[in-house]
Amino acid sequence: MTTSWPAPAKLNLFLYITGRRADGYHNLQTLFQFLDYGDTVGITVTDNGQIQLQTPVTGVPEEENLLVRAGHLLYDYAVRQNRIAPSCGVLLSIDKKLPMGGGLGGGSSDAATVLVALNALWQANLTEDELAALGLQLGADVPVFVRGHAAFAEGIGEKLTPANPIEKWYLVIHPGVSIPTPVIFTDPELPRNTPLRSLETLLKCEFKNDCEVIARKRFGEVDRALSWLLEYAPSRLTGTGACVYAEFNTETEARQVLEQAPQWLQGFVAKGQNLSPLLRSLRGI
Repeated sequence: MTTSWPAPAKLNLFLYITGRRADGYHNLQTLFQFLDYGDTVGITVTDNGQIQLQTPVTGVPEEENLLVRAGHLLYDYAVRQNRIAPSCGVLLSIDKKLPMGGGLGGGSSDAATVLVALNALWQANLTEDELAALGLQLGADVPVFVRGHAAFAEGIGEKLTPANPIEKWYLVIHPGVSIPTPVIFTDPELPRNTPLRSLETLLKCEFKNDCEVIARKRFGEVDRALSWLLEYAPSRLTGTGACVYAEFNTETEARQVLEQAPQWLQGFVAKGQNLSPLLRSLRGI
């Protein structure tokens, strides 16, 4: 039997870069919130001891696909810990809605969904901390999706504190380009010295994204999309881009603006959620 599991998008409600580390990574402060919109992962448990993918992605070798990597990571760990039998296997598929290089966390969310869902379906009984530690091996954003609660993140994104920002409605626009994260973080003009502040202080400030100035400079499509959105509502970049979003108090307001979008902009409307659709599914909410 195949079960379907949500792999929700995330937004960075703010993102500040507070310094560059000796290893080349950047320290940051950011606020993650989930959306009730994203990919859907299909999972069929098998007994052949294999991790297989039904829906390959063009240009991505199967062994590099995050779904497959997450499956192997959990399998190898759980077998070593005698949590599951070596015969446990899975057939994975994905209905992909979130764009690659969009700043919505699609790949990280897909990987987290495989970890969380397989842990339940295989009855491996790994703790949330164990799953988050495995997820961190796949990407800095994976643990927040594993834990499934809106969070204030520090360090390189691995230090998470649960948070409860206002659950607004968002119009998310994809400008039609993909932004590789290194393009932003290697730019010499990227702000890297934003002062460290407490979450309480940051929530009282106007939300901003330090990556936005570079994304707008390097990608004209992002600049045009943001310029258009800012005419209607407070708007900014999510993550390192390329998606931008505007916030609204009601779904109706967001949809009215989407209806006015020029043809060169593609977008969707979604509700912010502090408890992720994945966690809701797991808990049967």
